[in-house]
Amino acid sequence: MSDTSTTRRPVSRLRWILPALLVIGWLAVGSVGGPFAGKLGDVQANDNTSFLPASAEATEVSQLEGAFVDSSEIPAIVVVERSSGVTPADTAFVNAAVDRVAGTDGISETTSPAIRSDDGQALQMVVPVDSSGEVADSVEVLRDQLANNAPEGLTIYVTGPAGSAADLTSAFGGIDGLLLLVAGAVVILILIVVYRSPILPFVVIISAVFALGLASGLVYLLAKNDIITLNGQSQGILFILVFGAATDYALLLVSRYREELSTTVDRYSAMRVAWRATLEPVAASAGTVIAGVLCLLLSDLNSNRGLGPVAAIGIAASFLASMTFLPAVLTLLGRSAFWPRRPQADPDREHTVEEGHRIWASLADRIRAHPRRFWVASSLLLVLCALLVPQFRADGVAQSDTFLLTVDSQRGQDVLAAHFDAGDGSPAMIIADSGALQPVQQAASGVDGVAEVTPVAGPDGAPKTVDGRVALRATLTDPADSLAAEDTIERLRGAVRGVDGADALVGGPTAVDLDTKTTAIHDRNLIIPVVSLVVLVILCLLLRSILAPILLMATVILSFAATLGVSSVVFNHILGFPGADPVVPLFAFVFLVALGIDYNIFLMTRVREEALEIGTRTGVLRGLTVTGGVITSAGVVLAATFSALAVIPLIFLAQIAFIVAFGVLLDALLVRTLLVPALVYDIGRPVWWPSRLRLGKE
Repeated sequence: MSDTSTTRRPVSRLRWILPALLVIGWLAVGSVGGPFAGKLGDVQANDNTSFLPASAEATEVSQLEGAFVDSSEIPAIVVVERSSGVTPADTAFVNAAVDRVAGTDGISETTSPAIRSDDGQALQMVVPVDSSGEVADSVEVLRDQLANNAPEGLTIYVTGPAGSAADLTSAFGGIDGLLLLVAGAVVILILIVVYRSPILPFVVIISAVFALGLASGLVYLLAKNDIITLNGQSQGILFILVFGAATDYALLLVSRYREELSTTVDRYSAMRVAWRATLEPVAASAGTVIAGVLCLLLSDLNSNRGLGPVAAIGIAASFLASMTFLPAVLTLLGRSAFWPRRPQADPDREHTVEEGHRIWASLADRIRAHPRRFWVASSLLLVLCALLVPQFRADGVAQSDTFLLTVDSQRGQDVLAAHFDAGDGSPAMIIADSGALQPVQQAASGVDGVAEVTPVAGPDGAPKTVDGRVALRATLTDPADSLAAEDTIERLRGAVRGVDGADALVGGPTAVDLDTKTTAIHDRNLIIPVVSLVVLVILCLLLRSILAPILLMATVILSFAATLGVSSVVFNHILGFPGADPVVPLFAFVFLVALGIDYNIFLMTRVREEALEIGTRTGVLRGLTVTGGVITSAGVVLAATFSALAVIPLIFLAQIAFIVAFGVLLDALLVRTLLVPALVYDIGRPVWWPSRLRLGKE
């Protein structure tokens, strides 16, 4: 008797020691990695030039430009306006304010003279800012100095590339605090409603926070050592992905754990069964998302390519935390985690699936009665929405239109456009062979949209020649960040390339925006088919079938098209957005397909498990009944977390937030609960073709 007791005691002790060690380990990970979430802004690169590949024409010009001008500086344009006319006192004030900060805080000592507009109502001055330093801080110093004791009635703005970069940095300033606060609060609120427990939601959130700490630490190290490129958009998406994925995985594990606790007295045994049953679908889901986002490594844009590993690290961290920390805490808490609705074990009582899932059992009965009616009606609804896709405008937006709120640089650009050649301060740069200087200047001057073309002069006042090449500045009539200016750059490139022997290249801020857009369109056309193929292959391996994965991918793509169709109506006619960046549909596709497949995996792995025992048709109804609540809850949580991106006042993130949130809800509430179950039920056993597995009776 004593031998048995001695044997049981170490085994019993080991059962809680392992979970306790896991919790302690994650506490250490959280304490080390957590602070890095607030430091990611230190390793961001938010300027478009750093995103372009070396092969882009604008990149080549940027490299050659350094021999002619100080390319480490970007212009901040100070523009002032007085409707009654700028006075000498106004000019003196601006000159004095700029002189006080020149040579400090990354602001150049050499500034342009103040230039008065032809109508006398405005004044502009170009103030170069060191781009290798903190541009936002330099612009803030300049703005503060200009705002201090400004003459009454004089409006003053700081715009240009430096002003836009500063406003962009300010917009991303809410990522560390506001975004996490909103996302966390939304998830906690939804989980409290789902679980009706004050304890469980916070356990899940802590798991997500630890996952974010691990991911942030790894991303920080990679970005700091220039292994990946991180920008504010990638950071925001990382935070949301970690919270959303960690919560989704937690929902699946907690649901299965609760199910096992209702039939198993021992909490350790219940967690062991729940963990084993959850591991495969969660691992398959995480692996699919990771494979999908890593397809972004095929991108030519450094910003897109950097998002791939950033998102993959976030998903991997969520998976690790959900499959180690969360089960450890739930095991230690046992039934107390579900307080006050603790599941009570009754092994002698025969439980039925329908007993705990009455709503979903009722839906399953309706699908059993009319499967074709459900999947045909669902498909038609999606097709009708998909017909609106041609209205989705993704040809790019002007830099000044990227902000949802009116910012200083945007107001300043409007003033510039009203009183000056709008491209002043941000000219296009032309690099050409010195022997072709005159014909290149003549060809460029004749381009519609070009106001003036002047060679870059050397110390002697003559055109500066470096290695047999010269540089020319082309001032555009349209704002440098506008779509009209991009059209001018295309015409300008065509004109100077036509000069024999010139070997001319065109770069500058507008050319950078144009080449970024062109590269993004190339990435979109390449990566979307690759992601589809990768996800299809993973589904085939997971389900040991060909027909079922093809059908599931078809539903995902149809759902994506319907989402874009609805989004086009919302963006064009309700929110009045000017358009979308070409990368928006790419990111939306990657996330919607990768995350939408999650729900396919959650449903179909359970259907396959049930089909082995009770047949495909009964199995799909049982799978729907058991997973319907989990999938719906997971969809609502993920949609809510992505919606939190809208707190960052940028049109790109607002559009991603709506598209992914709406698409996830469409997947969870329509595709995965009506279309797929009804379609699989209607097809029956052949859906597993060409599998020869011994399935239960149909």
